[in-house]
Amino acid sequence: MSHGSSEEGGLSQAAPDVNTQELLDTSTESVATPRDQVPPAVEEASPSSTSSFEMIDMESGPAPYQEVQPHWFFCRRADDNTSWLPFSRQDSDKLENASYTVGDREDEVVIAVEGERYDVHVKERKRYAVYWEQGPTEVRRCTWFYKGDKDIRFMPYPEDFSERLEEAFMISVTLNEWKRKLVSPNGETVILHNPKLMVQYQPIGLQDEWISSPSEQTRPRTVKRGVNNISVEIPVGEPEKVDHLVFMVHGIGPACDLRFRSIIQCVNDFRSASLSLLSSHYKRAEQDGQIGRVEFLPVNWHSALHGDATGVDEDIQRITLPSISRLRHFTNDTLLDLFFYNSPTYCQTIVDTVASEINMLHTLFKKRHADFNGAVSVVGHSLGSLILFDLLTNQRNGSRKAREAVPSGEPFDLNCDTLQQTLSRLGLQQYLDTLQAENLDLETLALCQDGDLKDLGIPLGPRKKILDYVRKKSLSQAFKTEEVHLPEGLQVPPQMTSNADGNHSSGFTMQQSQFHRAQSVTSAVDYEYFDVGIGQVSIDYPQLAFHPQTFFAFGSPIGMFLTVRGLKHIDPNYSFPTCKSFYNIYHPYDPVAYRLEPMIVTEVDLEPMLIPHHKGRKRMHLELKDSFTRMSMDLKNNVLGSLRTAWQSFSRIPVAALPPVDEGDATSEGDLHETQGVCDEAESSGSAEQTEQPEIKVGMLNGGRRIDYVLQEKPIESFNEYLFAIQSHLCYWESEDTALLLLKEIYDKLGVAMEQSQQ
Repeated sequence: MSHGSSEEGGLSQAAPDVNTQELLDTSTESVATPRDQVPPAVEEASPSSTSSFEMIDMESGPAPYQEVQPHWFFCRRADDNTSWLPFSRQDSDKLENASYTVGDREDEVVIAVEGERYDVHVKERKRYAVYWEQGPTEVRRCTWFYKGDKDIRFMPYPEDFSERLEEAFMISVTLNEWKRKLVSPNGETVILHNPKLMVQYQPIGLQDEWISSPSEQTRPRTVKRGVNNISVEIPVGEPEKVDHLVFMVHGIGPACDLRFRSIIQCVNDFRSASLSLLSSHYKRAEQDGQIGRVEFLPVNWHSALHGDATGVDEDIQRITLPSISRLRHFTNDTLLDLFFYNSPTYCQTIVDTVASEINMLHTLFKKRHADFNGAVSVVGHSLGSLILFDLLTNQRNGSRKAREAVPSGEPFDLNCDTLQQTLSRLGLQQYLDTLQAENLDLETLALCQDGDLKDLGIPLGPRKKILDYVRKKSLSQAFKTEEVHLPEGLQVPPQMTSNADGNHSSGFTMQQSQFHRAQSVTSAVDYEYFDVGIGQVSIDYPQLAFHPQTFFAFGSPIGMFLTVRGLKHIDPNYSFPTCKSFYNIYHPYDPVAYRLEPMIVTEVDLEPMLIPHHKGRKRMHLELKDSFTRMSMDLKNNVLGSLRTAWQSFSRIPVAALPPVDEGDATSEGDLHETQGVCDEAESSGSAEQTEQPEIKVGMLNGGRRIDYVLQEKPIESFNEYLFAIQSHLCYWESEDTALLLLKEIYDKLGVAMEQSQQ
């Protein structure tokens, strides 16, 4: 076993033995070290120093020695705070069995733990992340623990010192000789008074007599043997079978919630919530082995954008003002991601990073789970949902041919410029020899990708300039000659005119239109018209290695961005080329979220679908609001019913008492029936409001089903929606209602119904 230093201090002087008679005299009290037989530092201990001790039952005889059951822990450090967390019993047993096989082997023994998201190197005692970048953490085989009065959790001793403690404990139990003491290399002293009372003292040399009182200095720490004797929650192991894989893409900035946690930590919380919901809402299917679990993996693109490869942070820092530095740093690190995504240069970097990261994670997951045959879905939060929307919009299915910007067989001239003239216009003459050495001209240069120019040693900035210029010129020439292959679903060509009524018209019309675009306000940036014609920045969108089953958007600004890009209406027949389901999930107070259904169904004002509470009911304040609404509706119906009864009574006057009917009376009678009809119509409309609206088909983005789903706000959030606006945008990672909606969508397609929750 490797030797590790202890993290707490101990007593430099060993306390002498305590006779049994004195211990028996104090058996009815909390036991402390006798006053006349302790070191001077312990002599003035106050009665409160024994608060962590336990009562000793001296009536029972000594129990026979039983070997301690070890449990494996891993270390987690955050903000100068070190804590040790236990593995699940399943993972701990695997590590324990593997530790016996290590022996004198030279090669490392690697054990996959925590759903195979981490690998533990048993010999090295390190835990490594598999799917994301994270520093290795220490792993320890734990048998003995200590905790002070002010500590929250028990801390494990190093393995070598735990072995010494276990050996001393075994001798004491076997010989029934206690009051044994052990001193660690750091001066800690542990005294084994009896099987239920073991304490640790602080070294005298580490005490500060000017700061702490004697009672605080000498307060001992509680020592426990075995994980069963400490208060720790051991997590339940995860099922090995994975039914579905979900990739989660974050939004702007490196932090994903108000606690400034990373996407990794937030996805871990979301995964934990899903496992808990599976145990409560799919309990029978889980017990029968019908289902396993859903794996959620984070996709991080922020570090690639702000890393050394792009150098954008250094460029921004040079022009950043020195005042209000923290606010400016927050702006540069977070809010500027929105502008980066609308830049052709950095938008390409973001999209390439997201796609390559997803494909890499998918390949790695399939390698580690060779028997996985489930579907894959994607989740995007905030800007991440827009990235995924643009990426899925530009996917190509197997039946669709790749788009060609220039028709084959036609001459390519780019306004008859030469390669030298083009590079001179761009100020990149120094790369002329490099391109000519590879026999590249403008025609072959238009066929090059970013990776091709990178292999030639051309830096990122010049590469983007060259590719962007060639793409723009070729696209412009193709539109001028009207020889471009317009993809299916392209609504409006770039040349647009306005008629006298202000409506936009084009030089030619497409019979199959899916998107309706307003006239562009500015032409400063060239936009490429993709298969859906939504005017993304002109970049090359990579292809995913799989077809996603469902796309979930959390707190998404997709609707706003489409409107800003000039999109007014989405044809109901449009759907993603490779993804057939789409959910737009948002909190009612989220300032970044926008709806999408009004862009598809414009003739009907649809309310969003209310996401059920995970306990199977509405929140209490929403139920009260609905109750008041029903009461007011009932009151309205009662008033209308009374009016109708009055009119009916008035119209039932005996006919003999009425004068002959003339034209004027006929008109009055017609007015009477008309008034009665208004009352009946008002009553029927009131009752119709109480009934549910008929199901309306909302386009094909979600297979004809509803798209917009709204969470139920908490009662405290309803008091001031402005106060909880920012929190509402970051609430999805810990929302059990959101996680349950995902699970229901996933398992409904697997034919597994959700059980009714037990309140």
